[in-house]
Amino acid sequence: MAPRIALVGALALALASGCTPSAPTAEGAAAATKGAPVATDATTTPRQVHTLAEAFLTPMTPDDNIDSPAAWKAPDGKTWLIATAKATDKLVVYDGSTGTPLRDVGSAGSALGQFDRPNGISIIDDLMWIVERDNHRVQVFSLPDFTPLAVFGADDLRKPYGLWVDKGRDGYTVYVTDSWDNGEDAQGNDILPPLTELDKRVRQYHVTRDGAKVQATLTASIGDTSEAGALRVVESIWGDPANDRLLIAEEDESYASEFKVYTMAGRFTGTTFGRDVFKAQAEGVMLRTCGKDGWWITTEQAKDRSVFHLFDRHSLKPVGAFQGNTVANTDGIWMMQQGTPRFPHGALYAVHDDQGVVAFDWEQIAKALSLPLECAS
Repeated sequence: MAPRIALVGALALALASGCTPSAPTAEGAAAATKGAPVATDATTTPRQVHTLAEAFLTPMTPDDNIDSPAAWKAPDGKTWLIATAKATDKLVVYDGSTGTPLRDVGSAGSALGQFDRPNGISIIDDLMWIVERDNHRVQVFSLPDFTPLAVFGADDLRKPYGLWVDKGRDGYTVYVTDSWDNGEDAQGNDILPPLTELDKRVRQYHVTRDGAKVQATLTASIGDTSEAGALRVVESIWGDPANDRLLIAEEDESYASEFKVYTMAGRFTGTTFGRDVFKAQAEGVMLRTCGKDGWWITTEQAKDRSVFHLFDRHSLKPVGAFQGNTVANTDGIWMMQQGTPRFPHGALYAVHDDQGVVAFDWEQIAKALSLPLECAS
């Protein structure tokens, strides 16, 4: 979870007078964002949140401060569920079908293969990408051996949290959120930089791989500086190249809990959504595709119970919401769309209260929200 940040000076007063923490109507949201389109419509009826049983909970290890998960199908056909442990500077590997711990990877430090507060994680092909907040970098590993290949970003990143990786014909495009601040105020709250300085909230890199050699080049710095489009407190990010969309969670609850829609090139589209749905901090985001359609899966990070909201891939309208019997205070999520013997239609993994990870069977989610299980290619 990215830090709560306080605004200062005239900007703080302006935002405080224009926004309240409560969820506004669609008209109020539009006014608060000075005309930026809001994709979701407010409703006067109570929201329906389905309760689903978690398929499993991993053992709880509060000393680890688990942050974000990712899943990968190993060569032997088993699913590995890999989570970052911020406090103990390592990765925890679980069996993705049962939640049984398999091994730990890494140790504290700044050398290749070591970590200093690992946060965001992504896996694509046989490459695992880890954001280290306090080493100010991204580290790349090859699986299944967890061989460290390279680090990058230390010259650009100040306080990175999350990332999303897109595979292209000539390599990978990596987007890294960077939620740095201007110190603390007298009350110990982080101070948000002025809007004019928020033009580097996301860093975009082009990464190539030749065997064990990985090279990264900074290609863009992203961040709108308008009141509506600025990225104040950021961590979670995910893209949809087919529709030229990059979704970024706004975690500054003093402003709004919502998702901002950017283009893949880093331009704010003027569209936000979710502030009329979320009652707590917006957090994780993933895309579950269904042919050309699909659903954005997002997290409302409440202390007592996390709520997972689904939005239509194209219209960004709410599709439904669910919660577990236990899972709460969720940071990262990961959608394993590939079927396994345990989860034939895939699984959603979600961090529970900084202590472990839970799994939901996608078939149960789809049934509860009346979503199709079989999708055209």
